[in-house]
Amino acid sequence: MDTRWKPSVTVAAIIEQSGKFLLVEEHTPAGLRLNNPAGHLDPGESLVDGCAREALEETTRSFRPTGLVGVYLSRQQRPARDTESDPDITYLRFAFCGELGAVQLGRQLDRGIVRTLWLTPTEIYASAERHRSPLLVRCMDDYLAGQRYPLDFLYTDPKVANGNRSQPE
Repeated sequence: MDTRWKPSVTVAAIIEQSGKFLLVEEHTPAGLRLNNPAGHLDPGESLVDGCAREALEETTRSFRPTGLVGVYLSRQQRPARDTESDPDITYLRFAFCGELGAVQLGRQLDRGIVRTLWLTPTEIYASAERHRSPLLVRCMDDYLAGQRYPLDFLYTDPKVANGNRSQPE
């Protein structure tokens, strides 16, 4: 049986204020790890909307993406576990910078998120053994280098939002 390869599409918020970056500490199969506020794109949402949603869910703060920092492809191979069907996963990450808003009262951190924390680049480099993804540092470095692309670089077909799947052309 032929199986089509499908990378997991993720969105990440690269949030910097006063020289520090907002990260989340989260439970993972490998223990507590640090990551950008990030997660999987949900069906029916644009990349920008997905990033805003994930940032809100993981930090309880609103986030408005204003620029695309970069698009990244990475692969993670983990030891197989009984609960995992495929420990070899390729991620396609879209990382955004933007404006962080206020805490949304009454919201709780997403399941698995222990806390949010602000770290300097030096502290982030020093905690490499605790990073969930090797892309955490790469996205931060690209942001610090001034890498930005306008959001109109991205296009979402209107059929995505209403759940229709178009046939290949």
